[in-house]
Amino acid sequence: MRIRGERECWDCGRQWSYYETGSVSCPDCGSIGSTGLGDRERHTADPVELDLSPARQLAGQERWEAALEEAIERCGEYVRRQGFLRGGELLAFEDTYLAAAELRAVARQQQRDLRVGDDEEIYLLALLRGADIGERPSPGEVPATEAMRSARALAYAKAIKEYRSEVSAYLGDHPNPEAASVLGTVAEHVKRVQALDGDVDLRTIEALVDATKGVGRAIREDNEGALAAARDRLGRL
Repeated sequence: MRIRGERECWDCGRQWSYYETGSVSCPDCGSIGSTGLGDRERHTADPVELDLSPARQLAGQERWEAALEEAIERCGEYVRRQGFLRGGELLAFEDTYLAAAELRAVARQQQRDLRVGDDEEIYLLALLRGADIGERPSPGEVPATEAMRSARALAYAKAIKEYRSEVSAYLGDHPNPEAASVLGTVAEHVKRVQALDGDVDLRTIEALVDATKGVGRAIREDNEGALAAARDRLGRL
C-alpha cells in the first residue's frame, strides 16, 4: 500500500517516521492524531525482529513439541510482517527471512511426523541457532528424507514468490525491463518447483535464491553485473 510515512502530531508538533516505528501514535505524547507529510510511498515492511531464544531454550530441555510450536509462531509472525518495501525503497532478500520461512515449514513437517530423528534434530538445532542471525544450513546439511528436502524447497519457493511480487510492484514505479525479464524467468522456475511439490535438487532452489538476491541487488544498487550473474545462474538450470 501507499502511505505518507512522515507524520506530524496534531497535539505537540513532534515529527516522526512511521516507516521506522510502525506506529501511528506520537512517540512523545502518545496522541494518535497526526498529519501525513510528503508524498505517499509504497510500504509493506513493519519493524520486526526474529528472536528464537525461547524456542532454543525449550529444545535444550528436550521439550520438542513446545519448541516446535514456539518456533512456528515466532517465524510465522516474522514472515507475515517482514515486507520488502520501506518508504518506497526496495529492501534486500535476506537470509533471515529465508531461514524463518524454512524453520516454520520444517517445524510443521516435524509436527506431522511426530518423531525427531538424529539427523532431523541436528538440522532443527542448526536452524534454531542460526535463523535469527541470518544463518542457513547448506543444502548438504538438509536430511536426505523427502519430507525435509521438500519442506525447504517449497518454503524457499514461496519466499521467492513473495519477494518477486513486491519487486514487481516496485518496478511499476521504477521500470527496468531487463530486471523484469529475469524475474519472469525466476517465476517460471518457481512454478515448476511448486508443481513438483518441492521434489527438486536443492542446488536448484539455492540457485533460484541466489538469482533472486542478484536481481534485488541489481535494482537497489543499479548493478548491471549482479543482473548478468543472475541471468547466468538461471541459464545453467
